[in-house]
Amino acid sequence: MFYRSLFPRDVFAELDRIQRGLQQGGGDLSPNIRGTARGGYPAMNVGSTPRSVEIYAFAPGIDPASLDVQLEKGVLTVAGERTSVLPPKDAPATVHIDERFSGRFRRVVTLPDDVDPNAVDARYADGVLHISVQRKAAAQPRRIHIQ
Repeated sequence: MFYRSLFPRDVFAELDRIQRGLQQGGGDLSPNIRGTARGGYPAMNVGSTPRSVEIYAFAPGIDPASLDVQLEKGVLTVAGERTSVLPPKDAPATVHIDERFSGRFRRVVTLPDDVDPNAVDARYADGVLHISVQRKAAAQPRRIHIQ
């Protein structure tokens, strides 16, 4: 019982999770607005409206100054680094479970052809990076008045 309280992970469940991740990773090598790859960091939600494409990257504990957001040829890239909060390796502490991702990361999302690379707004608040990319004026829905 004491062993389970220190190490609550089930080894077989962890191996199953790794196997599922490997199987899913081979499917969609080119994430886009219709279906981003699962399991990457930061986790993302991507959606669209008639006037914009909205991207939410869930990245708590990251300094916004360390984030690099780029849009080039319809490809949005979010990159950065998340520092570890664990004690240094030479510290007298022992870490039993480490589930928090740390290190460099990069996520890439292909956007629709009608986005305007000159109309991008990015804000970071409460651990969420919100990127809004406006669609080109020519792609905006218009109401045509009949005379």
